[in-house]
Amino acid sequence: MDSRGHSNGGELETNEMDIRNLSSSRNNTHCVHKVGVPPKQNLFKEFKTRVKETFFADDPLRTFKDQSKSRKLVLGIQAIFPIFEWGRNYNLTKFRGDIVAGLTIASLCIPQDIGYAKLANLAPQYGLYSSFVPPLVYALMGSSRDIAIGPVAVVSLLLGTLLQKEIDYHTHPEEYLRLAFTATFFTGITQATLGILRLGFLIDFPSHAAIVGFMGGAAITIALQQLKGFLGIQKLTKKTDIISVMRSVFEATHHGWNWQTIVIGVAFLSFLLFAKYIGKKNKNLFWVPAIAPLISVILSTFFVYITHADQKGVAIVKHIERGINPSSVKQIYFTGDNLLKGFRTGVVAGMITLTEAIAIGRTFATMKDYQLDGNKEMVALGTMNVIGSMTSCYVATGSFSRSVVNYMSGCQIAVSNIVMSCVVFLTLEFITPLFKYTPNAILAVIIISAVINLIDIQAAILLWKIDKFDFVACLGAFFGVIFASVEIGLLIAVSISFAKILLQVTRPRVSVLGKIPRTTVYRNTQQYPEATRVPGILIVRVDSAIYFSNSNYIKERILRWLADEEEQTKKAYSPKTQFLIVEMSPVTDIDTSGIHALEELYNNLQKRDIQLVLANPGPVVIDKLHTSDVTNLIGEDHIFLTVAEAISSCSPKLVEEA
Repeated sequence: MDSRGHSNGGELETNEMDIRNLSSSRNNTHCVHKVGVPPKQNLFKEFKTRVKETFFADDPLRTFKDQSKSRKLVLGIQAIFPIFEWGRNYNLTKFRGDIVAGLTIASLCIPQDIGYAKLANLAPQYGLYSSFVPPLVYALMGSSRDIAIGPVAVVSLLLGTLLQKEIDYHTHPEEYLRLAFTATFFTGITQATLGILRLGFLIDFPSHAAIVGFMGGAAITIALQQLKGFLGIQKLTKKTDIISVMRSVFEATHHGWNWQTIVIGVAFLSFLLFAKYIGKKNKNLFWVPAIAPLISVILSTFFVYITHADQKGVAIVKHIERGINPSSVKQIYFTGDNLLKGFRTGVVAGMITLTEAIAIGRTFATMKDYQLDGNKEMVALGTMNVIGSMTSCYVATGSFSRSVVNYMSGCQIAVSNIVMSCVVFLTLEFITPLFKYTPNAILAVIIISAVINLIDIQAAILLWKIDKFDFVACLGAFFGVIFASVEIGLLIAVSISFAKILLQVTRPRVSVLGKIPRTTVYRNTQQYPEATRVPGILIVRVDSAIYFSNSNYIKERILRWLADEEEQTKKAYSPKTQFLIVEMSPVTDIDTSGIHALEELYNNLQKRDIQLVLANPGPVVIDKLHTSDVTNLIGEDHIFLTVAEAISSCSPKLVEEA
């Protein structure tokens, strides 16, 4: 018992010495600064500032300041049509790169467009139409130098799935086609509206993890849908989940598979995968996988024609409408029940296509070191789809596979899209009859080889390593797509993204700080184990704004830290906690619920004879604390600029108590 008492006395002496050292260091090294309160702002001016920062952070009108009227007109035209800005510096050298890139992506897009149209349950020519008009419009209005425009697999499948639930394309093909144009129209309206109102931040809500899972699941769903053409099955279930599709495939084994079709499919799938392998091994041979689909179409069509394989059960394309896009303005539903159906589908498709296109554009803009205006992109994509819906096109957007080929081919500017569009025009006018004997199997194979890249296993592994919650979000979206449907997977992706935001807002991090030895720096004790607690003082940091959604949790979490601290001090026979310092530099804002929680915390601490101290509250926070009179409640002499100054001020009182 004597030795234990002796030990306690030693600890008390050490603690007293630490406190005195703190007190002396205050006199030698610290001077206390008063936390400033920003001047009161006019309410209207503050609201205007916030709106401008939210919607016009890039200040688009800045370039128009101090300009003549004629110059403002020129700048306005260039803002809407960037082609008039970069066109002045365009030259023959750049055109050479663009024409090579345009011809290369055209060879890739023509067979893909025919296959993607089938995914959307549309006739093949509509895929080609969608690679003729939209790229021309985007070339005039788009700000990306590298995006290649046209139909994409995921959106084609999404459109086909959603529209099929509204109207059966087998029994009502005309109504289905009209609904597709209506959905495309509202896709464009959605995109353009988001751009004009500068609401692009809305497309960031599906997290990267959810998008990775959704794209991977969609890729598998698309590949499963191609088993009908790959195996020569006459009838396949209209459902998209993996269980229904595989059951339908195996039920057709005894009477529905065609061995000639399978031979064509396996041979050309091997060829396409080998071409991809060559392109990956040698970057200079990027053109090999780019032209491989067109070569496959030519060879397989010739093979079917000379062997009459179509008479032996090999399904062929048969007929593709010749000629350029006819007008479809009168086919869009502007009244009736189908208007709402098209609107719902268009909004969903618009958000997905924007997410994909903006992500692709930003990727290549970073690689080439130029700025991409997200709002201009939305307006360009929206205008493109609105005009497309009136010219027999369905939803088009930036294609990742084509954009990669466009970039690797040496594209300089959006002229490569114009070149591609011209090639598609020539195809529609003169070449479409030659696709008559193209086997459906080759279209299925082209789609399968294209969507393989959407399954990003490395990204999923990285998600697991970095953030387990993100990995769960990825899996949720992935399994939602393959075991339920595309729209269910999309809903799960968005829901998980919102759930993550909600969790982070309602359960922010509250950490205990300690002093880094031989410094006046205070850091998280979990991150820095060498950081030491200050006797008699508990320092906590709130790493979030304090709102109604988390104020009660923050208050209770701080009180739990305090209870743990008091329990430890009793066991160690250390001085009783007399001060609670809340480091508030990460607290960017506080609402009335947060202020109320702070008052409750103060009252709770008063009952325990513990003084609440605030360190470094931001301008918004300190203004609201003054307005609500909380500063008088806590005491202005208990609000400090830094944790070090707060401790320096508290240390003499600790010495007195000791």
